[in-house]
Amino acid sequence: QVRLVESGGGLVQAGGSLRLSCAASTVAFSKRNMGWFRQAEGKERELVAAINWSDDSTFYVDSVKGRSTISRDNAQNTLYLQMNNLKPEDTAVYYCAASYVTADNYDDRNQYRTFGQGTQVTVSS
Repeated sequence: QVRLVESGGGLVQAGGSLRLSCAASTVAFSKRNMGWFRQAEGKERELVAAINWSDDSTFYVDSVKGRSTISRDNAQNTLYLQMNNLKPEDTAVYYCAASYVTADNYDDRNQYRTFGQGTQVTVSS
């Protein structure tokens, strides 16, 4: 069983930064692809960043590329998302997600099966 708990969201002005964290309670954290999704009001949930379990390769959706960095600490079972130069359009609930063990295609949103409860990020203009 996988349990994911996000933290680090909040209200920030445009141009500011936030660092989201996700504490994972699971065996084989290091063998799971991990991702950050977001869902803005009235929109579908989208995969914004992901990190591969085997070689730490990363994926970013175009809208956050160059402004965000996903990373993981396997010793602490923790996933991070550093977001810089935040924009009002980044406002959303951000969810941590985990794939099943040793999954392929870490950039495929459909292989993420477990989600946390989400943390709200609000960027004011």
